[in-house]
Amino acid sequence: MKPREDLVSVHPHDPWGPLPPRPAFSLLIRFVLTVLLLPVWWVLVVVIFLAFIAAALVGEILTVIPGFERGFLRLMDAFGDKVAVWPAWCVTLPELRHEGDAAFYRARVDHRIATWTSKELAAQKARKAPPPGPHDITVREYRGVGAGYVVQAARAQGWELSHDRPSDPLRVVRLRRLPVPA
Repeated sequence: MKPREDLVSVHPHDPWGPLPPRPAFSLLIRFVLTVLLLPVWWVLVVVIFLAFIAAALVGEILTVIPGFERGFLRLMDAFGDKVAVWPAWCVTLPELRHEGDAAFYRARVDHRIATWTSKELAAQKARKAPPPGPHDITVREYRGVGAGYVVQAARAQGWELSHDRPSDPLRVVRLRRLPVPA
């Protein structure tokens, strides 16, 4: 999983390079569907979360059953891992306006990494534990420049690919901060 050195060309078989721009009509349809369906999605997620809370209150009685609590917590974790606030199918207005604009996506990636770096350095300066990681950058934030650019920009600020949870360059890049010598 070596990132590309040349980030200029768009090649469909290179997962670390920029993704090809999506057709404008398709993006417009997905944007309209996002505006209509995303609020319904959020309400559905909140309702399911409230159902989990109600089940947890009732489940307090069932904690006498061995393994019930552990199984319920695993179910909650699986729900949290699988359900996204911004699902992959939605298209936001900035994505609609800047599809294929490498400078926009470069600025997005640089801002995200700079924010994480400043939080890590502030925690280090205050002698506190750094924010938990690994930190994920989704394809929504780097599609115009590719996952290879994310890795290059991150390495320049002292980050590397996470070894705990592997990255999928077509969906997410997971980073962790390099250990700082004491």
